[in-house]
Amino acid sequence: MALQSVAALLIEPIGMFEYGLAHEVFGLDRTASGVPRVEFSAVSEQLGRPLRVTGTDVVHLTAQHGLDRLAEVDLIVVCATAATEYSPAVLDALRGAHERGAIILTVCSGVAVLAATGLLDGRTAACHWYHADYLERTFPQVNLDADVLFVDDGTIVTSAGTSAGIDAALHLVRRELGSAAAIAIARRMVVPPQRDGGQRQYIDRPVPECQADSLAPLLAWVTERLDEPHSAATLARRAAMSERTFARRFVAETGTTPYQWLTSQRVLAARTLLEESDLSVEQIASRVGFSSAVLLRDHFRKILGVAPAEYRRRFTARVPA
Repeated sequence: MALQSVAALLIEPIGMFEYGLAHEVFGLDRTASGVPRVEFSAVSEQLGRPLRVTGTDVVHLTAQHGLDRLAEVDLIVVCATAATEYSPAVLDALRGAHERGAIILTVCSGVAVLAATGLLDGRTAACHWYHADYLERTFPQVNLDADVLFVDDGTIVTSAGTSAGIDAALHLVRRELGSAAAIAIARRMVVPPQRDGGQRQYIDRPVPECQADSLAPLLAWVTERLDEPHSAATLARRAAMSERTFARRFVAETGTTPYQWLTSQRVLAARTLLEESDLSVEQIASRVGFSSAVLLRDHFRKILGVAPAEYRRRFTARVPA
């Protein structure tokens, strides 16, 4: 299908950023940069009525097209919304569009709207990690993935929160209009032209907090001494417990094993040093307790889904000279 027309579906309260990214990628005339022109429209069931935006009463959006527009366009972007109940007319319009072959892209909580249509039943769909628990309870028939940035399932593309929507939108531009168009749009937006959908969402993943007080002082002591050698046996002795009792108590209070917890803490500490220092990967490995840079790279990639050097390039907090 040639991507010639795009409609952003607005359901109040509307996620302003998610609508904005749809307009930025598909709604601006970039023909001077070699990007084919796409006819962009905003669609709502409440045609012509100012619609509320999440978190503010200052800004409202007014759609100039009704739901009948969804029967005509090549791509529908289901923007984020704080609503939890959806009009049957909206859901029927999405089902009809999908049946005739339209592409549907969801951004952030827009995935819930599409899940309510039943079109995601039995499919894998990306979702924002923050909404994962709610979505899993509400739509158990959908295989939700809160790790990845987006999932391309042919005529349905689902994306996680905020910037992941940009990645998914640029992916669709690349898929439908070619790499040159995607690169041109990305350059104008000053964003990376390629982030793979399977890349992990960059979220804080602290190990579950202790629910009791018994190990909290020990864990705090370890996090201040990550560069020192630790093992389940040495930690059990410090806690004045047998290794078996310590292992059982540790899993009960943290939800993971001593080895996994320590590895995660070392990776998170390495992440902070990559963002905030000029230390080499070898120096960082030593500071956080890995015996080699190779070991740090291996665990870093497994936990965060990207190499340390690439993570630093994308997320460094330092201002370039």
